[in-house]
Amino acid sequence: MHDKIIVGITQRIDEIIPYREWRDALDQRLIKWVVDIGFIPVPIPNNLVDIDLPMHKQIALSNWIEELNIGAILLSGGNNVGSVPHRDLTENFLLLWAEENCKPVLGICRGMQMIGVYSGVELINIMDHVNTTHNLQIIDTSTKIVLNLVNSYHEQALKNCPLSFKVLARSEDGSIEAIKHKKLPWEGWMWHPEREEKFQKYNQDRFKELILDDK
Repeated sequence: MHDKIIVGITQRIDEIIPYREWRDALDQRLIKWVVDIGFIPVPIPNNLVDIDLPMHKQIALSNWIEELNIGAILLSGGNNVGSVPHRDLTENFLLLWAEENCKPVLGICRGMQMIGVYSGVELINIMDHVNTTHNLQIIDTSTKIVLNLVNSYHEQALKNCPLSFKVLARSEDGSIEAIKHKKLPWEGWMWHPEREEKFQKYNQDRFKELILDDK
């Protein structure tokens, strides 16, 4: 058990008005998706950051990561980038930490968007990408993506590919669906692997390779 890699998973933030509460939330299917691969999932709280401090001085979150010995980061979906400052700051710090320590990162949907924003690109609004499916147009065949049809639950997309990344796949309308860092063990997918009725082994194997190939 102690030899297994711990994957820190970011969470969405929901405002529960009747209870006057802000809650971190995570799809239980994503936990199961990571467990099925053989890793240990640990949800990352959003209230360890201090919004009044700069990104590189988030000591409480930094100590938490080191204490738990987080080995990889999974940026989950939910919330538009820019709509919840505490989550944005949490994920920006995690990307800074992962970059400085060469830790694997997978960004799912909003997670890929956050990777793009962190890397200096803008987001644009798009149509016909919410609660639907898309055929992938494979751009980089060397990465051996074998998926044809993927789910889609987003209303924004990367305006262009960050300079430090390459595009792996696009949708039929040309929007970017998957990216890979040219040096770091980082990938972004706009589809949700945890929302498939039956988990696709290919998605799980790809995430596993992203992490283990770095060891």
